[in-house]
This record gives sequence, structure tokens and C-alpha cells, in this order.
Amino acid sequence: MISFTSSGSHAKTLAFLGRAQKLDILSVMNKCGEEGVYALANSTPSDSGLSADSWHYKVEKSGKSYSIAWYNSDVENGFPVAIMLQYGYGTGTGGYVQGQDYINPAIKPVFDKISNDVWKAVTAA
Repeated sequence: MISFTSSGSHAKTLAFLGRAQKLDILSVMNKCGEEGVYALANSTPSDSGLSADSWHYKVEKSGKSYSIAWYNSDVENGFPVAIMLQYGYGTGTGGYVQGQDYINPAIKPVFDKISNDVWKAVTAA
């Protein structure tokens, strides 16, 4: 059996826990979602701008977990253009167009910001 005793005031601990319950992580995630859309749109190689303008995000809460995902709705012939630009694609004449890694460098600073912003929100509670 494990037991412990404590004495004194628990006011600071209770105050922290009370503030932590009121955290609005969803608003932090939405702000970062918008920043991700901006970063992805600005880094998307474009001829027409349609693919760059087609980024959006979705934040979901499941139990105590939050997730954020970015999507691009520009599709040509049933294939997502953002994926073609990222990984490359075969042409109709047997050729191949090399992809360009533009998503990872664009979204990495946003991931870092999410981590920092959520940590700040939790520790400031």
C-alpha cells in the first residue's frame, strides 16, 4: 500500500487546476490552423494559383485529445494537385515531372509554433 500525507495550503495547486480546466486549446489550434493554411498557400508552387488557394484545415477534439489536419481541395482528373506537386507525377506521354518538397518546410515552423503555443497556454494556466 502506498500512502502520503500533506499539510498546509493547497490554494496554489487548486488555483492552477481551476485555470487549467478553463484552457481554450481549441482557439490555439484554430489560430495555428490558419497560420498553416497561410504558410502552405505561400509555399505552394503555382501557375494558376488554384492549388495555393485551395488549402484549408480542420481541428477536431476527441476525448482529451486534439488534432489538426490540413487539406487541399484542388483535384485534377481525380488526383490531388498538392500531392502531384509534392511527389511528382507521370505525364500522359510517358514522361515524369519531378516533385518538389514544399509542404514539409512550410509546415514545420507551424508545428513548432503549435507546440510552443500549447505549452505556453498550459504553463500559464
